[in-house]
Amino acid sequence: MIRQILIFSLTVLSSLTALAQTFDEQAVRSSLIAAAQNMKTLECDFVQTKHIEMLSEDMTSEGKMFYRQPSGLRWEYRTPYSYTFVLNASKVLIRKGERSDIIDVAQSKIFREIAKMMMNSVVGKCLSDDKDFSTAIKEANGEYIVEMLPKNKTVKMMFSKMILHFSKSSHLVKTVELVEKNGDKTVISLKNIKTDLEIDEVVFSTNN
Repeated sequence: MIRQILIFSLTVLSSLTALAQTFDEQAVRSSLIAAAQNMKTLECDFVQTKHIEMLSEDMTSEGKMFYRQPSGLRWEYRTPYSYTFVLNASKVLIRKGERSDIIDVAQSKIFREIAKMMMNSVVGKCLSDDKDFSTAIKEANGEYIVEMLPKNKTVKMMFSKMILHFSKSSHLVKTVELVEKNGDKTVISLKNIKTDLEIDEVVFSTNN
């Protein structure tokens, strides 16, 4: 019996050691950053689920997202309401129904940080942002999970942490979790992802 326990313990220890040796966090980080930097465009559907502690049911919305290097992002909610956020360099267009507003990101620190976080989180570019986030990467359930704790004061006011789920095969972001200090959480799942396709310039237009 003692011999069997010893053999079992050595087997488990060997397995754990092998797993530890096969996961190189720095190598994974570098490959995820490289994938984000090399991606020219991205187009996908998304499902956003908002969990509010005070409510019994989650709120779900769906839409389309478009991204273009280096600073083009269109976030378009299509159901259950219509709302569009377009970032193009230093300009942001917000359209809700018949109303449209254009904001100069450079004139608002808070809006600048929100725009930066939205842009970088959906493609994983924030992994190279050591100034604003501390990050830890682990491997689980066939994906890379990156937990990001904000250092930036403005971001800290909005979120306590951000969790990115990356596909191991494509190195693309699959899910973004935004956790607030009060326990509320927003989960954004990206679907039908297509990369490096031509996207019409009008998609990123901030003109009314």
